[in-house]
Amino acid sequence: MSSNQSGVTEATDGQKPSGHVISASSVSKAYTLYHRSSERLLHLLMPWRSYPKFHALKDVTFHVRRGETVGIIGENGAGKSTLLQIVTGTVMPSAGDVAVSGRVAALLELGAGFEPDFTGRENVYLNGTILGLSRVQIEERMDDIIAFSELAEFVDRPVKTYSSGMFMRLAFSVAAHVDADVLIIDEALSVGDARFTQKCMRFLKDFKRNGSILFVSHDLGSVAGLCDRAIWLEHGSLKAEGEAGRICERYVESLFRDESSDTPGQDKTPNPVLTASSSSDQTAFQLNGQWAEIGGGSAPPLAPPGVTTCSPFNSVANSFGSGGAVVVDAGVWDAETGQRLLKMSDGQIVDLRIFVRADEAVDRPIFGFYIKDRLGQNLLGENSATDSSSGASLAPGEHVSAGFRFAWPALATGSYALTVAIADGVMDDHIQRHWLHDAVIFDVISSSARHGLVGLNVSQISIDRGSL
Repeated sequence: MSSNQSGVTEATDGQKPSGHVISASSVSKAYTLYHRSSERLLHLLMPWRSYPKFHALKDVTFHVRRGETVGIIGENGAGKSTLLQIVTGTVMPSAGDVAVSGRVAALLELGAGFEPDFTGRENVYLNGTILGLSRVQIEERMDDIIAFSELAEFVDRPVKTYSSGMFMRLAFSVAAHVDADVLIIDEALSVGDARFTQKCMRFLKDFKRNGSILFVSHDLGSVAGLCDRAIWLEHGSLKAEGEAGRICERYVESLFRDESSDTPGQDKTPNPVLTASSSSDQTAFQLNGQWAEIGGGSAPPLAPPGVTTCSPFNSVANSFGSGGAVVVDAGVWDAETGQRLLKMSDGQIVDLRIFVRADEAVDRPIFGFYIKDRLGQNLLGENSATDSSSGASLAPGEHVSAGFRFAWPALATGSYALTVAIADGVMDDHIQRHWLHDAVIFDVISSSARHGLVGLNVSQISIDRGSL
């Protein structure tokens, strides 16, 4: 391996290091392309005949250390799934070798290792056996597997009646209880609902402390947030590997570079750049940075604000804490009317409120919240530790609420979860009295965010030439 100036380790030939849980050396995979199924038999009888080949992987070498999480990224057809299948042993390489140390639990294509006509419980036995557990071990863990999957109502029904999300729940639950040394995941979390996906992400973050993860995803945010390193595959070859965030950045740069590459013979004259801002009686435009005003015109129609729906408070969501105070309610209220909101618009001024009951004295209460995306990444958050008025102690039996007023953010379309907490102490030294995961689920059904996970309230865009 060699490093370039950007700090990214490029793919080069290298010696195979020792002490890794996964070591892949010069792995290649070629598939013979037949025009007709009869040619398969013909090729067996006459192996000297040549047929065109598709090279899914070409001389790929990489290693995963114990306790390391490695993401694999690349466009469709880059060879990501093929590489995982070779690592798990379900596909044999055409050349090279792969060594894996320890027990491997794999979540590959949806439903792999499951028999559709078997019940969920029967498939737990089947899948657990495939992953190396004895029947006694599976029986000992059956209740925990079912509880984690939250499928007790359906576990004795045939899995062919399951939705894709239920499939994922059961498969992940089995993989989470086999005491694996290595977890291999191929886009499995993309079909789950927001709450269960976050539950899986919390498990993966705990698993990282002792185990290793090989993770394929098109969601670059989850790769950058979860993985220590990333491997970039391009047309079956190892393009680059290195720190996950930087590799994801380079991958995105390549996608935009490919889209904007020059076409031979194309007119290179730049197109004029047009931006606009509006007022009540005129519209002001900038053409290549020069302002021009058109009086009397009405402002261009604005896109409707984004809409976010808000679920009821979930008092039985996963939680932890030392006790002594309990979060009994949380949600979003309109800052003007004081009404509880089940639907918010981007930019609407709201009060996010946390209601707490003190069961014993809380000397220095701290109220706080996070808004997380479906993969459990903290996007937004605040706490009252910075507010000097929050330090008043709580008496046993007292009820109190904390409010945080802000403009509702322009979140990208998707599902999000609210985590709320009450702690006791100061910012640098406190104990958690009650921490409640996924207390409220937000579903953004339309959004004014055009780029990224969180949009900005940009009132004007201008381009000025010759200014610093």
